[in-house]
Amino acid sequence: MAPVSTALTSKVQSGSPYQLDKSQTLKATTALLKHIHSEAKRKETESGAKNLLAADDDSSDEANSSLDEPIWLVLTTKKHIVDKKRLKPGKIYLPHSLNDAATSTTCLITADPQRPFKDTIAHESFPTVLSSRITRVIGISKLKARYKAFETRRQLRDEHDVFLADERVITLLPRLLGKIFYGGSKRPIPVSLEPYKQKDATGKRQAAPKNPGMKSIAPPAQVAREIERTLSCAQVHLSPTATTSVRVGLANFSPEQVADNVEAVVNGMVEKFVTKGWRNIRAVHVKGPNTMALPIWLADELWIDEGDVLEDEEAKEALELASQKNRKRKGREGEEEGISKGKKAKKLEDSDMSKEMAERREKLKQQKKEAREQIDGGDVAGKKKCVGDAETGKSKVKTKKVKAITAS
Repeated sequence: MAPVSTALTSKVQSGSPYQLDKSQTLKATTALLKHIHSEAKRKETESGAKNLLAADDDSSDEANSSLDEPIWLVLTTKKHIVDKKRLKPGKIYLPHSLNDAATSTTCLITADPQRPFKDTIAHESFPTVLSSRITRVIGISKLKARYKAFETRRQLRDEHDVFLADERVITLLPRLLGKIFYGGSKRPIPVSLEPYKQKDATGKRQAAPKNPGMKSIAPPAQVAREIERTLSCAQVHLSPTATTSVRVGLANFSPEQVADNVEAVVNGMVEKFVTKGWRNIRAVHVKGPNTMALPIWLADELWIDEGDVLEDEEAKEALELASQKNRKRKGREGEEEGISKGKKAKKLEDSDMSKEMAERREKLKQQKKEAREQIDGGDVAGKKKCVGDAETGKSKVKTKKVKAITAS
């Protein structure tokens, strides 16, 4: 009996191992889409297949929402792909666009003033098919003034399917739009609306002259070309992590279309964004919003260069050095904790001393009060005695006078 292979992925039979196997990619995308469609049917049957109280439009909307579920490519690197987070996403061209629906609506966010951009889109040389999809053009100042409230931003998000933004204002939008846009799949896509730089006699491109009162704008044909190219690209949001997710398809795509987009995105990531190229890639997976990740490519090594691999003695030294650092850190934390405890104990002692002093003061006040009352009581008794003696003396004098009168 032939041995059964337990490998999760298959590699190409010839050439460099640092490339995708098309058969493996197609196998993964086919299984993923099959699972998503079967789960949608299962949920439909469990909910009663069709709600009799719901209108036909509601049922069609539910079906379309299940078909619009995104397919994600998850690329894992051996080291962080960038050192810091970038607000401006990168772009990779897709053979099968995610935003080519004729019924989709687009909102264009521009630099100030917005009137020249509106005139450019309404120009007769601008393609009518594309201009009909751009249903709104709004400047950055009006966006800031009109959409401060949470509810107004949510309403703006629901009114349009795609949001494009001038590259000159894209870094201002996270603060203005907030998590309503950047927490979901409707992040504004940067598009270049500046005119191309003209070449001088030496062949170098020169920047267009700056007008502080108004932003420069490209001709209508160039703007249309840039917008069409941007709508056909996938966004790559880079941050200092080892995992990057890129939207490469929808649930209503065919497995071949998703496989083509996956291959294009992986090649674009390797060429533009991943340092050291394929040597820095650890794994490539595809997944849906609520599915497991299916592997497409897995690296055989977990390191980039041979210098990253330590010998046994070097590994022991590194572990000892790490343990020493850990002990020092714990010692510093213990000292800081002891110092904090000493401060707390001192505060408690000070509070106890203050309480004792307060009790002593109260006791002294009470003693002084009692002594004062005793002194005041003795003076009153002495006064009463003096008054009584004076009265008895007077009575004696009176009696002597009465006796003298009677004797005479």
